[in-house]
Amino acid sequence: MTKQKKQYSSRKASQFNIWRTLFQLLVCKIGYMVRLKLVYRLEVHGLENVPKDNRYIVCPNHLSTLDPPLMVAVMPRSVSFMAKKELFDIPFLRWWIDWLGAFAVNRESLGPSTVKTVQTIRESNWVLGMFPQGTRGVPGEIRGVTKGFAGLAKLTKCDILPVGIIGSNEVKRWPFTGKIIVNIGKPIPYNKNTDIVKEKWIEEIQKLTGFKYIEEEQPADKITEGEKNNG
Repeated sequence: MTKQKKQYSSRKASQFNIWRTLFQLLVCKIGYMVRLKLVYRLEVHGLENVPKDNRYIVCPNHLSTLDPPLMVAVMPRSVSFMAKKELFDIPFLRWWIDWLGAFAVNRESLGPSTVKTVQTIRESNWVLGMFPQGTRGVPGEIRGVTKGFAGLAKLTKCDILPVGIIGSNEVKRWPFTGKIIVNIGKPIPYNKNTDIVKEKWIEEIQKLTGFKYIEEEQPADKITEGEKNNG
């Protein structure tokens, strides 16, 4: 089991291949998109704000397990999301998120392998996806935002693309009654000061969703010595 975790925590460029790209296209960009449009009346605004290159990190707020495939369906490029390592212990789910191009991370401490995988993604035609909240939040609120995403942006010299998701938490209830709205904001330039990037992301998500930021006492963001040296 330990070997599997190590395997999924690091991605080679060859793994962001035509087969995973095709899987995302068929399952998310076509299959999910049809369902989202017909059943949940998906609306997407701000696609013109998505950079033409792939030097950015997709950073949405997080409401539902649907959010990763939703972002894959909406974004012009294929997206590789970080996923907590525990998810790779579940057989079918491991297969599913592996084929979606996700990779395992330790949420307590992002190690050198994470930085290396992010750099590999940047060198491919894919983009990285990351939830600054780390875990699913409550509709109407933005909580639990850490600076990890801003630190990765600084290390990899990637801008932050803020994305506001509204209504994805309703999809498990009654079909044809809810509505999902995705608002894409303008890129936030990476900055050596991660506090500034974090604050700007929070401001943008509040504008894009209408949600209120609830400040909580957060544990210090952990960056390994290997990551510091890479910076």
